Amino acid sequence: MQRLKNLLLSIGIPEGEIPCPQMPISDIVYDSRKAREGVIFVCIVGAVADGHKYARSAYDKGARVFVCEKPLSLPADALVFRVENTRRALASLSACHFDHPEKKLRVIGVTGTKGKSTICEMIRHILCKNGIPAASVGTVGVRIGDTVTPTGNTTPESYELFRIFAEMVERGVCYAVIEVSSQGIKLDRVFGISFFAAIMTNLSEDHIGGAEHPDFDDYKACKKALFRRCEHAIFNADDPYFEEFWESAPGNKQTYSITGDADLSARSILSTATEKGFGSSFLLKCGDAKADAFVPFPGEFSVSNALAAVAAAMLADVSAESAADALSDVRVAGRFEIVPTTLAGATFVIDYAHNGESLTAALCALRKYRPKRLVCLFGSVGGRTEIRRRELGIAASAYADFSILTSDNPDREPPLDVIADIEKYMQNAPYAVIPDRKEAIEYAVAHAEEGDIVLLAGKGHENYQLIDGKKQPFCEREILLAAAEKIMTADAAGV
Repeated sequence: MQRLKNLLLSIGIPEGEIPCPQMPISDIVYDSRKAREGVIFVCIVGAVADGHKYARSAYDKGARVFVCEKPLSLPADALVFRVENTRRALASLSACHFDHPEKKLRVIGVTGTKGKSTICEMIRHILCKNGIPAASVGTVGVRIGDTVTPTGNTTPESYELFRIFAEMVERGVCYAVIEVSSQGIKLDRVFGISFFAAIMTNLSEDHIGGAEHPDFDDYKACKKALFRRCEHAIFNADDPYFEEFWESAPGNKQTYSITGDADLSARSILSTATEKGFGSSFLLKCGDAKADAFVPFPGEFSVSNALAAVAAAMLADVSAESAADALSDVRVAGRFEIVPTTLAGATFVIDYAHNGESLTAALCALRKYRPKRLVCLFGSVGGRTEIRRRELGIAASAYADFSILTSDNPDREPPLDVIADIEKYMQNAPYAVIPDRKEAIEYAVAHAEEGDIVLLAGKGHENYQLIDGKKQPFCEREILLAAAEKIMTADAAGV
């Protein structure tokens, strides 16, 4: 348990302004519902709620120490400390509260528009297979050993992140591999963390508008900020913004490429199909070292992701050959995940592709396996700008033989309104509209033909649908398997 003095000193409060310096503090909270006696309540401003408005509620639950940006109206026995930025204060207080676990780990951050989750899991997998204790944090959850727990955000709030780091340290982890989203940087969720290494995957317009980024320049600037605070920087030399990012990094730098010369490169990339699924084989080159490699994901972008992971693993003293060998059996939930059904002939793939660029890449990768038909089932998140819907419609109409437009986390927006936005850009391509995603999946299964590849895009690892602000249980795999079993049972009964 920390003392009030130590915690407040960490956020720049002068020692002479700290009454009761030895007051024991049991926790740091920023949600008034979790407030109680013995905690510090930090008032942070969120996209929806302002913590300053809930200070009195926290007081009524027993909190007596408050950190804020704005004046608070509280009883005289409340200790109120004003700071310039409460999000940064939350990070500093949390780091101190958990005894700075970030300093006991080598933290590898992965940022970019696409590929973050896959690269993180590849790095964790390579390190663990080579005897180096590693854990990961990101969209697919927190993975420490065989335990996976969900996260609310791609990059958790700073308090949660430091708590996770503390658990990692306790469980003997040496490397923490984390997805660093643009929002995670913009909202200071990774404030105070010095990164051992940072990886740039690629950059395209996304997360712009609404409560996210006002424009692409802001989005890009947030991503760049990560590379000013890392010891080693790893860049995708194939990305059009590579040079801008390269110039933003003052530390040690290296590159990877699937198209040209770089510190790590891939040659002779081939799409392969096995009984276990789709994959890519390639020749890995790193200086004078060469190694035959295979990654169980389709598409050249998967090879690019693999190069980034190998580059990071090599910083942990794993050889290129050992890293390449470890790639062969890596798996990432909801990333080109083939669901084995009882239906013969058709192949069903679940992937997280949820914007135009990632959907284009997914469909083009699957097209290389020469399906009889490439069917794409997808929707778009509610409450977002029309840009993503436009790009999804253009991608599906250009690269799928048939599309099924449905829901994908509609939240408070009517699903048919979202679908109507997508329909504007389907460019006379054949499609069906089935707003209920469960019914859409059942339709896809019922109409699948031998030789088809059916891509269920957008949900990936998610096991819920966000409807009216609530996460409703929804597992695509279970629905898919049940629909296939129903058809097989009916066929066996001669129905």
